[in-house]
Amino acid sequence: MSYLRIITVAMLGLTLSACASVETATRNAPLETPALRAAAVPLDVQQIRVTVPKSLKVSEANSYYPMGDIVWREDRPGDRHAQVKSIVETALARGVGDGVPGGMPAVLDVQVTRFHALSEKARYTIGGMHSIHFTITLRNPETGAPYGPTKPVKASFKAYGGQTAVAAEQRGITQKVRITDHLAKVIRGELGLPPRAETDLVAALSVTE
Repeated sequence: MSYLRIITVAMLGLTLSACASVETATRNAPLETPALRAAAVPLDVQQIRVTVPKSLKVSEANSYYPMGDIVWREDRPGDRHAQVKSIVETALARGVGDGVPGGMPAVLDVQVTRFHALSEKARYTIGGMHSIHFTITLRNPETGAPYGPTKPVKASFKAYGGQTAVAAEQRGITQKVRITDHLAKVIRGELGLPPRAETDLVAALSVTE
């Protein structure tokens, strides 16, 4: 269930509670009546706030499966938390786009709980999974109150390995490109935004896994 659907259900609950005293015919109306479906309005995401807690453990071990919350190697050695934050911010901004004018104004709070890409050893041999987890909360921009509960999201997907990884890199499809593209699509799905034709490197320079 997408996050927008969860929020819509919560709104419907409030609407039904408020209407509890109306006449029986209205009280027994199906949930798909126009008045109730109107709660599922488009979102106008006005701000995206990404947090990567310092409590997440970084691993620089070049093993097949490093034991850490953050495994990231495509940027130069440095603040991995900041690097992950930048990747996620870019991905979500691309996915959300410019918002929907006239839609429900919202602030999107995202907290990364795991960002496990591939080590060099796994990348150029057996491959593996990009294991990416985060939570999302939509808030009222004026009050900061959440529109609904915080939802955990698992956005893991298959990573390239071996010759496939090498061929992808030669076409400009790095781990960062694939992860950014994937997270952009994931957040659109979670927010109930329609798919759109995106001119990204993965679509333009696709390779066979």
